[in-house]
Amino acid sequence: MNESRDTRRVRVLIFAASLRRASLNRRLAELAAIVVEEHGGTADRATMADFDCPSYDADVEGKSGVPPGAQRLRERLVAADAFLIASPEYNASMPGYLKNAIDWVSRIRPQPFNGGQGLLMSASLSMAGGNRGLWSLRVPLEHLGARVYPDMFSLAQAQQAFDAAGRIAAPVLQERFERTIECFLELVEAAKHYRPLKKLWVEYLGEHPNAADRVEDTTLSP
Repeated sequence: MNESRDTRRVRVLIFAASLRRASLNRRLAELAAIVVEEHGGTADRATMADFDCPSYDADVEGKSGVPPGAQRLRERLVAADAFLIASPEYNASMPGYLKNAIDWVSRIRPQPFNGGQGLLMSASLSMAGGNRGLWSLRVPLEHLGARVYPDMFSLAQAQQAFDAAGRIAAPVLQERFERTIECFLELVEAAKHYRPLKKLWVEYLGEHPNAADRVEDTTLSP
């Protein structure tokens, strides 16, 4: 292991946004976890089932609070330096249960997506590889203050894209996959060691900063 990998000590929460056990996105998420570990990071593996929640209902929140699935997602986000989601595409968008989990987590204070580093991936039977769903997923995450990595990885015709060892059969795609993760880890490591920064998250950017329940100060530690 070279010196840069030896010093890359970052923890990444990795999960597939699919409830199906044989999901292609679970295979992609596991491969991502392996690559993270090969490059010196720590992969915190999870499943969407760990974070599944009932449909968001303000009456339920007022009576019973935030459900356990959202609490678990919040705890894993806080414990990690970054997150990586491999999400399927449902009707040109993200899965509803993933958006629902994000909505629940956004109700917790401090709001854990704020300032978090994220990488989005997808695997699909289609020629687009689920890429349209990732664009829709960026919207709530970036709205909540997450720093979503500009490059996204979408694996097209994923039903025939993996080899027997679980890696991507096409060498050029496997190299691009690994390089995307490696560059993301370098960014996360750099962000982790920035000097403390006071960051103001405002849910609506043109809104007065005294608006109740939608403004949050966050100190990012080195």
